[in-house]
Amino acid sequence: MNVVFITGTAGAGKSLLTASLLSWYHEKSQNAIAVNLDPGVVALPYEPDVDVRTMIDIQEIMQKYSLGPNGALIFASDLIASKLPELQDDIDSSNADFVVVDTPGQIELFAFRESGPYVARGLRADSKAVLFLIDSLVASSPTNFLSLLLLSTSVQLRMELPLLQVLSKTDLARNATEIVKWGGDAYQFEEALSKTKSGESYTFYTQVFRALKNASISTGLFPVSGYTRDGFISLVGELSRIGKGGEEFEES
Repeated sequence: MNVVFITGTAGAGKSLLTASLLSWYHEKSQNAIAVNLDPGVVALPYEPDVDVRTMIDIQEIMQKYSLGPNGALIFASDLIASKLPELQDDIDSSNADFVVVDTPGQIELFAFRESGPYVARGLRADSKAVLFLIDSLVASSPTNFLSLLLLSTSVQLRMELPLLQVLSKTDLARNATEIVKWGGDAYQFEEALSKTKSGESYTFYTQVFRALKNASISTGLFPVSGYTRDGFISLVGELSRIGKGGEEFEES
């Protein structure tokens, strides 16, 4: 069983990518399921096979503990850790080869509280990986792009799992190709940065970017579109390699 956790900032396209990956695997006649770990989500573009909302009721938490929506979400997210055995049983009963896990919309609820890393590391699987979605509409400037790279790095440090940086919404961003170049070539990033930053500010940003590259934390981007599914072959191929020799797929 190969598990992939879909993470990223709110609005980066996590649920859409979950739905698209699930459909893609199904079209390739693969046994794949979707797991929803967001206890507060109202509607999803897919039907989850395992849904934490059946185990945790946000409205009940709000009423029982006199909490507002944000407080209830934090409380519910912490409760997810206690549901790990139940989640594991439900996932195991599916006998799925691929498990796509849609994480909470607010990344801090999953990555920066103890429950998220506990579930990610504690879930039994043959292989696990994390996708961090970098919203191409947000990462349109070099400074925003670098900020998201740093957040991605923080998530990787928290999860302690292989992480792929995915540039999402490439069908919507005008400069998606340029952003991909920033991720793979420090010179391209620094040239773009020089148009808006100079002096100490420029030096600071370039040193931070180079540190990420030198540490091999930023290894390039996988540009994808959840709508058109452009880039899926490369992305799924890399997930297969992480899964130690998983089946490769060809464009049909």
